[in-house]
Amino acid sequence: MAHRHHALTVIDADGFDLAKYDPADHGGIDRSEGEARTADAVAEIADLQDRMMANETWALLAVFQGMDTAGKDGTIDHVFSGVDPAGVIVTSFKQPTPEERTQDFLWRVHQHVPPAGRIGVFNRSHYEDVLVPRIHPEALHLERLPKSLAGPEIWSHRLQDIAHFEHMLTRRGTLVRKFFLNISKGEQRKRLLERLDQPAKIWKFQPTDLSERNFWEAYQTAYNQAISATAAPHAPWFIIPADHKWYARMVVAEIVVETLRDLNLKIPEPKSDLRAALDAAREALKAEAP
Repeated sequence: MAHRHHALTVIDADGFDLAKYDPADHGGIDRSEGEARTADAVAEIADLQDRMMANETWALLAVFQGMDTAGKDGTIDHVFSGVDPAGVIVTSFKQPTPEERTQDFLWRVHQHVPPAGRIGVFNRSHYEDVLVPRIHPEALHLERLPKSLAGPEIWSHRLQDIAHFEHMLTRRGTLVRKFFLNISKGEQRKRLLERLDQPAKIWKFQPTDLSERNFWEAYQTAYNQAISATAAPHAPWFIIPADHKWYARMVVAEIVVETLRDLNLKIPEPKSDLRAALDAAREALKAEAP
């Protein structure tokens, strides 16, 4: 699989603007090819993750962000569908609890970083803390911050903290890959209507889905600033065209494959003392044959 998606990669965010990225892009391929490539990538992710677990050195943290209906749940379900459940941990960060509001905003996040050998998936993440309270100041007021520390500069401070946090993770051997599922406002409208019109999907609709849509431009601005401040070679952002779900899933899956493949991990050979124990176990099991 020699498909690279460098055009989507943001590591130098000077002048970054989401408006420059086409949410309807499908790379010039059709759906059948995209789904076949996704299936190949999903199978390879399972193999590569087995090697990660066997070596227990590197970890992968995949961060997913996007507007409502961008397809985060479905993308995660498809991309990691072949992975041993013991090898992947999915966490979704919602409104902070009363206890979490008394701590720094990264406190609850660090507890869910994947251990060595595992894949961690954040379905919404630490970036929520520079998005939601920025658009809805009442959420920030609940965090019990001293007034002198809750001024406009808090957002640049938090983005600096996030950048340092992610850099620290990479120095431990956690590969950080961040995916923004870039959906258009028109496509979001169609998907919200689908939720309302289809009995099997109506449970997904929340009244806030419509009210949050009114803040579309504000969220785009907040994402522009967040991505600009935190894109780095060691923790890149990938802007994933998400109007076509099948294409978004393919691109994410292939990026995960490329990331894990570049580690060049092999299943480790047993140490000499363990090999002797394995040989003894083999002989003992053979001796049980009728």
